[in-house]
Amino acid sequence: MSRIAKAPVTIPSGVDVKLDGNNMTVKGSKGQLSYDFNPAISMDIADNVIQMQWDKDNKLATAQAGTARAIVSNMVAGVSAGFEKKLTLIGVGYRAQAKGNILNLALGFSHPIDFEVPEGITVETPSQTDIVIKGSDKQQVGQVAAKIRAYRPPEPYKGKGIRYAEENVVRKEAKKK
Repeated sequence: MSRIAKAPVTIPSGVDVKLDGNNMTVKGSKGQLSYDFNPAISMDIADNVIQMQWDKDNKLATAQAGTARAIVSNMVAGVSAGFEKKLTLIGVGYRAQAKGNILNLALGFSHPIDFEVPEGITVETPSQTDIVIKGSDKQQVGQVAAKIRAYRPPEPYKGKGIRYAEENVVRKEAKKK
């Protein structure tokens, strides 16, 4: 039995939710998102609350109900408040600079890296070693952060690389003589 799917999703003021068959569209101040959910589940919208309905005996429907509820909750939170991920560059000469929809990275390679930011995502660089990724789609924000981090993941000996702001890199001991 899915515990996540039982919890209702509250719709805050300023967010418009439309349900058209198996497609849900959510509009808010930060943008618009849509999602096609599995036909094994259905959603009821009443009094600014979204409830999931599914066949409790079907394991697939139970799993899909929990997944759909989490996605709808993230969509509502994304269009009202938005999501952000922070990355930190650690290393001598490692720099980041945002210019429009291009993120220029200097990561110790022989060439600079120009990362093209996808539509719907904004990238800011408050300092040369900090990157802030913002957007309304939680999955897309995390995917962009993972792609940027993949250019130079933190290494365990000196800790150099791109890491999430809250990430703790376990350091290894250097070779002994």
